[in-house]
Amino acid sequence: MTRIGLLGGSFNPAHGGHRAISLFARDALELDEIWWLVSPGNPLKPAKGMAPLAARLAHARTIARRAPIRATAIERQLRTRYTVDTLRALTRRYPKNRFIWLMGADNLAQFGQWRDWRGIARQMPIAVIARPGYNDASRGSAAMSWLRRFVRSARQSADWTNWRPPALVLLRFRPDPRSATLLRQADPLWHREYEATCVRDPLTRRYVI
Repeated sequence: MTRIGLLGGSFNPAHGGHRAISLFARDALELDEIWWLVSPGNPLKPAKGMAPLAARLAHARTIARRAPIRATAIERQLRTRYTVDTLRALTRRYPKNRFIWLMGADNLAQFGQWRDWRGIARQMPIAVIARPGYNDASRGSAAMSWLRRFVRSARQSADWTNWRPPALVLLRFRPDPRSATLLRQADPLWHREYEATCVRDPLTRRYVI
């Protein structure tokens, strides 16, 4: 049984903050590795300003270098648009793995807007990692009012494979001000260096162009 944390997002671009929270989650949850699910397109984010998938994947792999992190665009092959469908497909495709969904407190604040978010919670455990400026909004969100009854103690976080979903654990992490939004504002054309990139996906073994 391989214990895997799933961190989804646009990764537009990936940065050191993604790496830091992933390594923190690995230690807290005793994970074997983390998969970064680089989304072909986030339904809740505008397409304008979104770098090409190949560029986002290539840069994410650079950020994840020499860490137990696999950046993958497997959602393109799975042809899934929504997280709930991706998680179901991954569970079927990798039955010997145990998965836990990782997300920042900023995502928990808008979790109630996701397609079938209760279905996500029933699919696998969820670990929420604190992010400065979002923790109050996430605790007061509509989704959290439903999820609150399923919160587990952070002291038991390493035992997540024994939890029956829905199960939620809130992990405290030192503040990290880095964000993809700030990086894009500083360099809107950050992806230009990857324009001619053809990167091989570590899970599907297919090239992403």
